[in-house]
Amino acid sequence: MPDDAMLRFGLVGTGYWARETHAPGIAAAAGATLAAVWGRDHEAASALAARYGGVGHDDFDSFLADVDAVSFSVPPDVQPALAMRAAAAGKHVLLEKPMALDEAIGDELVRAVDASGVAALVFFTHLFSPPVMAWFEECDADLWLGGDAYWLGSALADENPFNTPWRRRYGGLWDVGPHAVVDLWRTLGPVVRVTAESGAPDVTHLVLHHESGASSTCTLTLSAPDPADGFTMMLWGPRGRTHMPIDDVDSMAALTVAAETLADMARTGDRDHRAGMRMGADVTRILADAQRQVDAGTRS
Repeated sequence: MPDDAMLRFGLVGTGYWARETHAPGIAAAAGATLAAVWGRDHEAASALAARYGGVGHDDFDSFLADVDAVSFSVPPDVQPALAMRAAAAGKHVLLEKPMALDEAIGDELVRAVDASGVAALVFFTHLFSPPVMAWFEECDADLWLGGDAYWLGSALADENPFNTPWRRRYGGLWDVGPHAVVDLWRTLGPVVRVTAESGAPDVTHLVLHHESGASSTCTLTLSAPDPADGFTMMLWGPRGRTHMPIDDVDSMAALTVAAETLADMARTGDRDHRAGMRMGADVTRILADAQRQVDAGTRS
């Protein structure tokens, strides 16, 4: 890809997150343009594409032929098969979290992307949010012995735009769990083991055991009352405590950074990134293990 070429992005999906984050985020990215949209609703795909000077498609193969990279904003049970088709066609991919809902499928997706040689990222929002990225860099200078993350979401409220079928089925563990796990992984080191317990309704508690010897906890739900809604994360160690600057996170701005990063990787040939496919697969593996423990506890 020439240094001065614009990376032509295609967007898969036309839902709320696609409209409010992916499409405007890509459009704002330097070195990228939103060229095409594909979705099950062709009229919705065409309308969204037209807002950014792109083309709506009802055929996935013709959609792929018009783009250099694909950004996905579809449920995690739909994403892997489409992403593997995109990678096989030589298209760079920007995936949503969770990358998959099963570790075997996640590993298959990693192999497909590796075999294709394309650039690939998973959109873990905080890994691309400038204020949080700066906080991560500050954290790297200190020793942290533990941490706690609370993601109390209210996405399952009737009026919430994120109240979608896959979230109702899989809950907070799979929707907000990837954020908490990857943030604690980034600051305390790789997670080697997870212990999981469930609460009701849709509450999951995780204890993450890190390679460094540190441990951390997560409380996750999509069923919190609106007044309790929010995310907090704290690390503790010899120098005291530090809190993630979550109030400064702008999801659309983070998507722009992710799109620009993928464009740079496409130009330079770099395939190594903290938010790459292996991180996506590792997070999927941790969540799948937690799900098995929750399911076993429910049965007993």
